[in-house]
This record gives sequence, C-alpha cells and structure tokens, in this order.
Amino acid sequence: MRNYRNKTASFAALLLSAVTAITTISETLEAHEIPNDVVIQMYVKPDNQQVSLLLRVPLEAMRDVRVPLRGPGYINIEEAEQSLRDATQIWLANFISLYADDSLLEQWSIDAVRVSLPSNTAFTEYEKAYEHISAPPLPANTDLYRDQALLDVRITYPLAAPASEFSIDPDLGRLGLRTTTVLRFLPGEGVQRVFELQGSPGVIPLEPSWHHAFLRFVKQGVGHILDGTDHLLFVICLIIPFRRLRPVIVIVTSFTVAHSITLVASAFSLLPNALWFPPLIETLIAASIVYMAFENIVGSRWERRWMIAFGFGLVHGFGFAFALRESLQFAGSHLLTSLLAFNIGVEIGQLLIIVVAIPALNFLFRTAITERMGTILFSALLAHSGWHWMSDRATVLSAYQFTMPAMNAAFLASVMRWVMLLLIIGVTLWFLYNLYRRFLGGVERSPLQKTQ
Repeated sequence: MRNYRNKTASFAALLLSAVTAITTISETLEAHEIPNDVVIQMYVKPDNQQVSLLLRVPLEAMRDVRVPLRGPGYINIEEAEQSLRDATQIWLANFISLYADDSLLEQWSIDAVRVSLPSNTAFTEYEKAYEHISAPPLPANTDLYRDQALLDVRITYPLAAPASEFSIDPDLGRLGLRTTTVLRFLPGEGVQRVFELQGSPGVIPLEPSWHHAFLRFVKQGVGHILDGTDHLLFVICLIIPFRRLRPVIVIVTSFTVAHSITLVASAFSLLPNALWFPPLIETLIAASIVYMAFENIVGSRWERRWMIAFGFGLVHGFGFAFALRESLQFAGSHLLTSLLAFNIGVEIGQLLIIVVAIPALNFLFRTAITERMGTILFSALLAHSGWHWMSDRATVLSAYQFTMPAMNAAFLASVMRWVMLLLIIGVTLWFLYNLYRRFLGGVERSPLQKTQ
C-alpha cells in the first residue's frame, strides 16, 4: 500500500512538473513570438554638426525585453524608460548603420525614448515627431497594453565634418516576418525623399550621385533580364531561325527600341492605373512566346520578324516598367540617368543570352539535329512553357472586373497622353522601316527560309 502511495505521489509530482514546464515553455514562446507585419516610420535629417534619426516602431517587435507592467498588463510608464532604452539599443541602434561620405558614423547616442498611443499621429511631419518625442511621457495612469504601444525614439549621430552624401543600412528585417520601413530623408537643401524598404535592403544611398544611380540600375537591368524567364525565352525565340550577325542586330534592335519607348513612358506615369493592367501585360508576354514559337515552326520572313519583335517589345517594356517602378525611389534626382542605366543593363543581359544561345544552337544544328527539325523541336518546347504561363495568367486576369472609365477631365488628359505615345510609336516605326529597308536588302536568308 505504501509503495502504491509513493508511486502515486511520484506520478503526481512528475505530472505537476510536466505541466509547469509546458506552461513555462508556452509563456516563453509567447514572449518570443515574431509579429507578422511590422511597419517602421523613420526620419533622417542631417545638418552641419549631426544627423538626427527619429524612429517609430511597434513595441511588440521588441522581443526579449522586459517592460515593467502593472495591473492586467498595462505598461508601467513611470518605470519603463530604462527598458525602452535597452530595447532601442538592442533592436534598433545596433542594427542601423549610417554613413557620411562613405564613412561609417560609429558614435551615436539615444537622446529620447517614449511610448505612444496607437492613435498618435505625430509622425506625419518631422517637426511634430521631434516635438512629440521631446515632450514629457504619457501620464502614469494611462492604460496602455504592451502589444498596442508604439516606441518613439530619437538617436543622434555627431558629424566630425559636414558631409555631402549620406547612406543608411537599416538592418531591421528581423523585427517581423514582413518588415516595411517608410524612410523620409530631409536634406539641408532640396525636397524630402521618401523610401519604402522591405526587410533588410542593405546600404541605401539617400543622396545618390549620378554614377551611384547608374551602376545600381545597370545591375538591376542585367539581373531582371537574366532572372525573368519569360523575357529570356522570348529573346531565344526571336533568334532561333536567324542566328547570323546582321539579322540578330536588326531583330534585337527593334525589340530594344520598342521596349525602351514604353519603359520611359511608364516612368512618366503613362501606365493605366487599373488593377487589371499588370496581369493583362503578363498574359500578353506569355502569349508573345507562344506566337513567336509557332511562327518559328511554320516559318518566318524578315518583313514580319522585326515588326513583330517591335510590337511585342512594346508589351515587354511595360513588363520591365513593373519591375522598375518600386526601384525608382532609389534614383534620387537622376530619373533619366536611371532609366538609361536600366535599359543598358537589360541590353547587356540580352547580349549575354545571345552570346550563349547562338553558338549553342549552331553547334547542335551542325552535329546533333538538322536545322529544320531543331527549330521545330525547340520552338515546340518554348511554346509549351509559354502556353502554360498564358493559361495561368489568363485565369488570374479573368478574376478582375473591367469597368468603363468615367468620362471626365482626367480621362481626357489620359487619352491625350496615350495619343502622344501612339504618335511617338508610329514615327519610330516609320523611321525603323526606312532604315531597315536598305539594311535588310543585303541580309542572307537562313536555310530555313530558303526552303519556303
């Protein structure tokens, strides 16, 4: 009987320990839970002596920091300042790198911290935010839950000498599963610049020089064409039947001129604002692969190929614009330079594809398969991929509602801009036609064309 009681007592103690452990683990996991969406507001304002950094961050993103609480979980505002400073140093100041003329500003100080109500709107302007952070804290009897509070911070970086270029590396992606930083840079002279950064974007020039913007957008253009499988396959479709130097120059130039027109037009807000427009363009890009692949199978003539490349280039230009739209915030005052650089990057990417694809195709057609059979086979494979993309994207497009726009002044202004764009396209097409009419006369036909 005694053994039975001892075993029962031991089992009860073990069960109690397990429950306590599970409770402790649950509380720990809850305390370490990462928020899904974190939006950070940031102001960066330099002067001749220092750079002021104002931050507003949801306090729930400050994990592993014990904030004094009272009652049912309200923040004890009178005793919270040191915890808020610790949170600022651990989660913010240690992960923000500020540069002046490429020199890291290693010295910084946390000048002020405070918690704010979620309804507070001080961060709509820099002056209001500065005054709000500098003001006395909330009344001690304010009932504010920890996970509802906002942490407002002012950090100062002293400058040893006046600087002309500033950049920042806000490594704040770890604060949430999806972290968005809305950064407003207020230079001593000039207009405010607004950046919307996702996760930890790396070093961001706040005042990019023309060469910084140029290099950044050249790299982005190259990366986009190499990462964009649909653009890559379309370029390959263009050159499969025509792999000699002069034909390739004509076709690729037509495609390049066309997508440059719509890319620049999109950068100057000529894109329709309708929600259905991006999925429509993505569907048309996939359709361009299907069409070009079938044209390769049935046979293509020069008079059609460069014109078709021009027409589809207009569509692909809108696709490039979607990739470029969010990045133009990093262009600073060098919009045209950035557009030119992105276009150059796209052309470099296209040339890399062509330099690899043409020798590979020529080798295969000489050693493994006849040109006619190889053209049909490769084009069929490309058409298969394009058809699946087109079907999937058309399904997405069908979910959008198409409504007639309101006939107002804004619509008429938009129509006038599109008419101007069509005139530019028409003049460019006429110019290319006259330029190529002489150039194409001396181009040899490919063996595939000679059979037609």
